[in-house]
Amino acid sequence: MTQKRIRKAVFPVGGLGTRFLPATKAMPKEMLPVVDKPLIQYAVDEAREAGIEQMIFVTGRGKSAIEDHFDISYELESTLTERGKSLEAIASTRFAPGAVVYVRQQEAIGLGHAVWCARHIIGDEPFAIFLPDELMVGTPGCMKAMVDAYDRVGGNIVCGYEVPADQTDKYGIITPGKADGRLIEVTALVEKPKLGTAPSNLMIPGRYILQPEVMRTLEGQARGAGNEIQLTDAMAQMIGTQPFHAYKFDGQRFDCGDKAGFITANISLALEREDIGPTVRAFIETL
Repeated sequence: MTQKRIRKAVFPVGGLGTRFLPATKAMPKEMLPVVDKPLIQYAVDEAREAGIEQMIFVTGRGKSAIEDHFDISYELESTLTERGKSLEAIASTRFAPGAVVYVRQQEAIGLGHAVWCARHIIGDEPFAIFLPDELMVGTPGCMKAMVDAYDRVGGNIVCGYEVPADQTDKYGIITPGKADGRLIEVTALVEKPKLGTAPSNLMIPGRYILQPEVMRTLEGQARGAGNEIQLTDAMAQMIGTQPFHAYKFDGQRFDCGDKAGFITANISLALEREDIGPTVRAFIETL
């Protein structure tokens, strides 16, 4: 039987963004800009590069700016056209009707619950998950590389990203099995192991390709760490019943849910820009 390709992606964007208050009091954290694009746009662009056709945003209260961002803005477009300006800068924010779906997560009880909220739209298809806080930069993009790997081996694939050994207690860590180039068999998942006990230094930075059976697992799953329904717990139950691999990504990762990571991302991406890079670099050198 031919495996189904990855056509849909879930973006859990219902969080309050309390670490960035007061900036996020009236604006979703996913709309915070890295240089001149909001975080959510980077994730969506990465999904499009990977061939994903339908974007499913799991939102909460106060997230209407995300919906507006991926909608047609008649006044803006007509004004730009009248002034003879290009619409290229906003072209990537537009989608065909039905290609963007919004689902409301009515209570914030974990990543697993947010993903489960999209179950009726996912149906019986494998799907991708993007955590927009994690900005992944590379060529090809992280999800494109993961989808290419999925086309070869099927099953479930998570991104694996190397972190220093003294940081493994901050993340979900992969217990590795056989390796085939960048593709590594996953034999177990350990959430925030104590320092010195981690089975590897490969963490999972918010990129997943999962089979639809994970929804059935989440359906009856008890709350775990933090009294929340954890996606990691559901994935751990699938190991051994379906193929499960990690794709080792060697690009850059910025944790933009953290203030220092967010600033670092802005500086790093600004330096790579031909239009503003030299000015930013010159300013940094004066510091």
